[in-house]
Amino acid sequence: MRELDVVGVRVEMPSNTPMVLLREVGGSRYLPIWIGASEASAIANAQEGVVPPRPLTHDLMVDTLSTLGHRLTEVHITELEGGTFYAVLLVDGIEVSARPSDAIALALRVGSDIYCAEDVLDEAGIEIPEAEEDEVEKFREFLDQVNPDDFVTGEEPTS
Repeated sequence: MRELDVVGVRVEMPSNTPMVLLREVGGSRYLPIWIGASEASAIANAQEGVVPPRPLTHDLMVDTLSTLGHRLTEVHITELEGGTFYAVLLVDGIEVSARPSDAIALALRVGSDIYCAEDVLDEAGIEIPEAEEDEVEKFREFLDQVNPDDFVTGEEPTS
């Protein structure tokens, strides 16, 4: 397993599909995962530290775990099958199946580490040479200016 950081959320054009971009810690690979609009909003809100007036689903899950005395310690992106990513939450050492987008949204809220299986990174990871780091920096600037509401469409995600 390789540790990942969340670079941020963006909308892929021209399909207008949201994605989350993760970066290998200490490496040069990036992992793009296409996600639904509500998950993109949840991830962007967590990165920005936005606290809703009433708990949304991911906030409710965090509150529930905490109230019951449990802790989300790690998130593992475990598989890539037929273009679909799979993940598990590690709650007190017990694995719970989850969509990667939901797992990432939860991990950001509680500050837990995110890991990815080496074979998934080998298959879906994208090497970005240092010369292209300027593009990544532009993407980070975009993320600093994007509003989580930009991803809300009112439609249910397809993933």
